[in-house]
Amino acid sequence: MEKQPINSFDELEKKLAAFKEKHGADLSSGEDLSLAVMNLISLEEHFFMSAMKTEKGEYLDCMEEVRETRKIMLQKLMPDNEGESWCISKHLLAASMRLIEVGTKYRSAGKKAEAQEFFERAYKLYSLFWAVKLKLVNVGEKTKKDKTFFGKIEDIVMKLVDCCKE
Repeated sequence: MEKQPINSFDELEKKLAAFKEKHGADLSSGEDLSLAVMNLISLEEHFFMSAMKTEKGEYLDCMEEVRETRKIMLQKLMPDNEGESWCISKHLLAASMRLIEVGTKYRSAGKKAEAQEFFERAYKLYSLFWAVKLKLVNVGEKTKKDKTFFGKIEDIVMKLVDCCKE
């Protein structure tokens, strides 16, 4: 059975809600784990930046330890991968986390409207992660080339090809 394309964020939200209702899915543990993976990715980045800024290799050792934990936790979140869903998921979570961070900084600076835009975009990416995880979108197979909401996913995947080996 061919999956129907999702053309908007509203359709994605409806599909996620329908999945949850149909399967009685309690996603709270997965949500906690996904947020933990976001923070592990962020820690990897911070250990890297600290190593470069201080020229202390010990930070890279810490980065490796955190990376191993992140790989194990992401495997728990994404046990059944197809195509490059593993890497896509990692990048969706990382991008979502970074947009939340930027939004938080804007909000702290009193720029609530700008912050809200970052928060909304972060949530859309986070929702897309869940759509990939629950296989509500088909990222593993080549589909018709279209330029709808998810029509550019193939272009994104092509850009991620070189970074997907753990």
